[in-house]
Amino acid sequence: MARGVLTILAMGVFIVVVLVGALTVLAGDSTAFPLVQISGTSPFGALENCGNFPGTVGAPGTAFVDSEVEPWVDVNPTDPDNIVAFWQQDRWSNGGARGNVAGVSFDGGAIWQIVVIPGITDCSGGPWERASDPWVSFSPDGTLHQMSLVFDIDPLIGRIGFGPNGMVVSKSEDGGLTWNDPITLVEDTNPLILNDKNSLTADPTDANYVYAVWDRLQVSLAQTIHPENIRPGRGTTLEIEPGFRGPVYFARSTDGGDSWEPAREIYDPGINNQTIGSQIVVLPNGTVIEFFTEILNLRIGTFIFLSVLRSDDKGETWRPRLRPIRTNRLFSEGAVTPDDLVRVRDGSILFDVAVDPVNGDLHAVWQDTRFSGIEEIAFSMSTNGGLSWSDPIKINQTPPNPDNSLRAQAFLPSVAVSEDGRVLVTYYDFRNDDDVSGELTDYFAVQCDSASDCTDPADWGNEVRLTENSFDYLQAPFADGLFLGDYMGLASDGPDFLPVFGIAGDMADAASMFSRRVTPGP
Repeated sequence: MARGVLTILAMGVFIVVVLVGALTVLAGDSTAFPLVQISGTSPFGALENCGNFPGTVGAPGTAFVDSEVEPWVDVNPTDPDNIVAFWQQDRWSNGGARGNVAGVSFDGGAIWQIVVIPGITDCSGGPWERASDPWVSFSPDGTLHQMSLVFDIDPLIGRIGFGPNGMVVSKSEDGGLTWNDPITLVEDTNPLILNDKNSLTADPTDANYVYAVWDRLQVSLAQTIHPENIRPGRGTTLEIEPGFRGPVYFARSTDGGDSWEPAREIYDPGINNQTIGSQIVVLPNGTVIEFFTEILNLRIGTFIFLSVLRSDDKGETWRPRLRPIRTNRLFSEGAVTPDDLVRVRDGSILFDVAVDPVNGDLHAVWQDTRFSGIEEIAFSMSTNGGLSWSDPIKINQTPPNPDNSLRAQAFLPSVAVSEDGRVLVTYYDFRNDDDVSGELTDYFAVQCDSASDCTDPADWGNEVRLTENSFDYLQAPFADGLFLGDYMGLASDGPDFLPVFGIAGDMADAASMFSRRVTPGP
């Protein structure tokens, strides 16, 4: 890719200066700004400097130093030029990373500063060995909040099971450059408990409220298992002995992140069932909507749903009280590379959701095999606050491949809605793969215009390619599969969209973060 990158270390902040080229006008008159590499070399330096905890249970892990995976991104509502991405830095093969790191821009995404948020892991002066599941969200007053899963890779001496683990949050009042000390929402040393798959949402209607959600897996027997063994969509629950449960846990701040109420359970699916991938959005009228994947292991089989809870009092109480709204069943086995059939760690049964900031319509995307037996991108929407949902439709524009159907897979979708009601969905696919160049992969975006209701596949189009050149997915970090993340970042910025996504590199730099602003066509 044609680019110039200059990395400077100043006052503890890495500044990545990207030389920007010309704009590109794509099909459908959509405009794609230049591809920008956000990340550079690891701010943590060599493995010997910090965070060298490979684990002693089973085979020691391998650290992919200089790799960046699993980004999230948000835009400051008080300054749309202030964009913050957050990702795992230096991924480990057996779970988590040496830390979570932020990329901060004050010019709309052309130049990025790499910021190490203090107090999370050993590499940032914190008490934990590893971090994962990075999440950021801006409040309407411009305060930025982050949330991270933190854990030690080994259980306490003499015990078998999970290592100590928890959830931490902190906030920034200068757009992401400096941060207060982390606040611990939950911490467990019990080897039977794992806190996992978190997200954080600052209420866009009231800067006092911030919401954090995650699943809290409780197993019945102390097994030798780490977070990466909880594999969404690939026998998630079957790898654990019967007697487990996985409720939704929730915590909130009512004072803008200065303090947090005690974490509490808001939904328990029952014994031998679990939730995963919780994510909250807030309607324009202030109603709080909690989405999660619900896995029910019944006598007649396993059923996986995208489920919903609602709160009309800022998370104080939740409805329905007995069982959630089950919007759609999810059918996914996870993608594999089309030639070598290597597993892709793609989040599989996870999803993404977005709310229209004007009319409150809800939009959900996930990968699904229901359409043709391979992973494709499913879309469903609700126009009544999540009470009922449209039938899922396929929206990715990946062409069929009669010679190798696996080259028609699409996976890892993200969704966002612009201020004028346009819906954009991003995803990876293998359409440009061939027989000689590895497992060639690209990243795409497809849109639905605000004049459409988006429930008809014909309303989706203007697909744009976000990668300049295909990359080989086989070069991605390997963590129970080829891993660029369980999710990618996508935010709206006025009428534009800003995706943040991973591109696999090589042995020395297995994955890097990129962004590319998109202005949808008419």
